[in-house]
Amino acid sequence: MKLKIVLETSDEGGYTVYVPALPGCISESQTEEDALKNIREAIELYLEETDDDFVPDENRQIKEMVV
Repeated sequence: MKLKIVLETSDEGGYTVYVPALPGCISESQTEEDALKNIREAIELYLEETDDDFVPDENRQIKEMVV
């Protein structure tokens, strides 16, 4: 999966990086390299499935889709 990220320099120093396609997926760091590592981890956590994401119900189905 390819995602566009935005890397900005912070007024306080360092970098802020976020993913426009994933609301709330944001990270910061003092170096560009660390900012990119951090946002990769944030993306992985953002997209990670958790068991409590689905509440069973007789009207719901689970399907998989590749994007």
